[in-house]
Amino acid sequence: GYNEINRKTIEENAKILNIPITVFETNIYDTVVDIETSPCYLCARMRRGYLYEEAQKLGCNKIALGHHFDDVIETILMGMLYGGQVQTMMPKLHSTNHPGMELIRPLYMVREQDIIAWSRYNNLNFIKCACRFDDKCDINGDSAKVSKRKEVKELIKELQKKSPYIEMNIFNSVQNVNLNTLISYHNRESSYHFLDDYDERGGVQC
Repeated sequence: GYNEINRKTIEENAKILNIPITVFETNIYDTVVDIETSPCYLCARMRRGYLYEEAQKLGCNKIALGHHFDDVIETILMGMLYGGQVQTMMPKLHSTNHPGMELIRPLYMVREQDIIAWSRYNNLNFIKCACRFDDKCDINGDSAKVSKRKEVKELIKELQKKSPYIEMNIFNSVQNVNLNTLISYHNRESSYHFLDDYDERGGVQC
């Protein structure tokens, strides 16, 4: 759960914007605290599951997450550089474990700098991260736990100095995919490798 300072900040922001909020407690932190490697993936999955369940109890059919455009392009590069895969963060998804529920990202095409400017205009205070693991990192000065996302953010910033099109080009790269030039790819049901039908295609040039 949120520490007292982060929770108070969120509640104050909601009050300024006149947004009613419902707070519920979980034991997610206690569940993942003893995981030796990064617990972020499991924590994120569990938090999303709790959000779906609580949203359904309130009669909702959607949950909205606050990921913005910068998050999207950073995720694309993180997958390539550190995950060895090509994928992206989707603007909306149907829940596989909660029928009738959908995840949406309303800020998908909004730049981080615009969100920051808007928050300052409305006198809002954003929390850096609600995770108590980050609190430990800050207190202990553990630079080894600094997120890879920050590294990628800095990389994009440097590339942007050389070309103003870098950010949109990263985003467009996952929209302009030519399957004929990929060594392999997979979807929910199957996978494909270019050698699977290489001989059958014969002299066909792509």
